[in-house]
Amino acid sequence: MHAETIREAYLKASSFLRDKGVADSSANAELLLQHALGLDRTSLLLRWSEPFPAERETDWLRLLERKAAGEPAQYIIGEQEFYGLPFTVNRNVLIPRPETELLVERMIAEGNRLWPGGSPLLADVGTGSGAIPVSIAVHCPAWRVMSSDISAGALETARGNAERNGVGERVKFVQGDLLLPYIEQGTAIDLLVSNPPYISTGDMAGLQPEVRDYEPHSALDGGPEGLDLYRRMITQLAELPACPRVIGFEVGQGQAREVARMLGSAADWTAIDLVKDLAGIERHVVAVR
Repeated sequence: MHAETIREAYLKASSFLRDKGVADSSANAELLLQHALGLDRTSLLLRWSEPFPAERETDWLRLLERKAAGEPAQYIIGEQEFYGLPFTVNRNVLIPRPETELLVERMIAEGNRLWPGGSPLLADVGTGSGAIPVSIAVHCPAWRVMSSDISAGALETARGNAERNGVGERVKFVQGDLLLPYIEQGTAIDLLVSNPPYISTGDMAGLQPEVRDYEPHSALDGGPEGLDLYRRMITQLAELPACPRVIGFEVGQGQAREVARMLGSAADWTAIDLVKDLAGIERHVVAVR
């Protein structure tokens, strides 16, 4: 697949990936090309007609082979942008999704409304790459932020992302199962946020190969109905010093109403909102009291 110019390399790569059945082949080719050449999009387009550097040829072909085999481009380049910030991603963590940005936005809005100019404690459960707590810490410098995960590999990645985005000192990461670290420390949580595993076990086999074969199953499988983690977290609420004033959960398609019902039976709330994502799916359940 020898290419003469950078533009030709892009066109050939796009065609190669399309032939291999890769979705969004053009976008993937461009992303990998930026990574291979160490260029941002503007620089890439400015150098479109320059010769493709021969010394990068072998690495470039290796990247394309990995993508053709189904590996997510974010794992290949080791990065994904979320809420305008760069996050390192690897096989220990899920790739942050755009719809989760809506949950971050809503938690920030609720916190600023209930604690104007204050410093509430936000606790995140299932940190993964750290996308949620790090984004909130960056945008809410007065807030106290904690985040937990059961996976040591995820916590290591999240800590690195907190450092990378300048909030390494401000986000406290703890290892443990769901709310247990907070219960054990007697933490009084003001805002609780979580994007837990919510795929039902039976649906795991039918996921896109990019997700099923590469992303960590422990961060995807939510039990027989996909609701196990919500059920356990909601039960654990009673063991905290007090029920948080705001709880925000990301949920799977068709799960929002049942999660809202479970939350409704756990405490008295002023409101429980179902928030739709950009595709019109009820994606977040936000309870406020």
